[in-house]
Formats: sequence, C-alpha cells, structure tokens
Amino acid sequence: MFIQTEATPNPATLKFLPGREVMAEGTLDFPDAAAGARSPLATALFSMPEVSRVFFGPDFLSVTKKDDVDWKHVKPAILGVIMEHYSRGLPLFENEGGNANDGDDKVYEGEEAEIVEQIKELIETRVRPAVANDGGDIIFKGFDGGSGTVFLQLRGACAGCPSSSITLRNGIENMLKHYIPEVNAVESVG
Repeated sequence: MFIQTEATPNPATLKFLPGREVMAEGTLDFPDAAAGARSPLATALFSMPEVSRVFFGPDFLSVTKKDDVDWKHVKPAILGVIMEHYSRGLPLFENEGGNANDGDDKVYEGEEAEIVEQIKELIETRVRPAVANDGGDIIFKGFDGGSGTVFLQLRGACAGCPSSSITLRNGIENMLKHYIPEVNAVESVG
C-alpha cells in the first residue's frame, strides 16, 4: 500500500491520501480523542501524543500535530497507523455508524430560503472542492437574514489554519457578496 502525503496551508496539518475511499459520504472532524473514540482509525492516531486533531474526507484524512513536534518525527508513525488500519481491513467506525455531522437544521422560509439555497449551492460547487484540496472542509451552519451574516464551520486542515481568516474574508465572503447581494459578512463558528 502506498500512501501519498500533501502539505496543506496549515503548517501543523498534513493531508494523507491512502489511495482508497475514506468516507463514503460527507466528512468528519475529530477535534480531540474523545470525539474520535467511535473510530478505530482516529483512536489509533490519537494514541500518539503528538496528534491533536483528525479529519476524514472522501478520499483523504488530515492529521494535525501539536505545535512543539516536527513532522519528520511524527509522519512515519502516522503512515504506519494508517497502513496497518487498511491492511487489516478494519472498519472506519465501530458499528459502522459514521454519519457526517454536517449542516444546520434550521428551516428557512420565503426569500430567506432562496438566499440560503444560493449560499449552499455556491459553497458546495465552488468552495468545498477547493477547501478539500487543502485537506479540509467547510460547512454551512446558518444565515441571519437581518444582518446578512453567513455562518460557516471550518474543519480539518482549515480549522485553526493561520490563513483561514484570510480565506473567509478575501475569498468566500467576497464571492458570496458578489453573487448574493443580501450577504454582508461571513463568520466562522466552532
């Protein structure tokens, strides 16, 4: 098995491509070991004290290291954990209950519903593919029609990335404002 690695804009995060599907649908972000407890792969990665965050994408996983660790010391061990997981044919989740925890459950009505659909479509078609290339994901979490604020959650390599605020302001916010005049701002939510 050959696992490729790619750098991400977040220097603390590497993207690992095992050459096979990771998540059949959606993405999952594990900000700590407790969140990753239902996944044998996340649990194995978090068993290394140097690992601080794990993210599963469609065909990749991103691993974030602690700041005081150099990649040359932790990368070989991470590659070994990933290789062992796939070589042994282990499931990604215990009881195969690994549904993505995406989105916002609020029901929008009227003109606001149309605006939200436009926002979601732009995020899905223009933003998420680019963010996935960098080892992360972005999820629509809500829209406040009164203030024109879009709430988004950054995951994976994008969570805590030094350039994420620039990406939100200069990239996503400007694009949404251009296509949807009702949008005035974009904010990141945890």
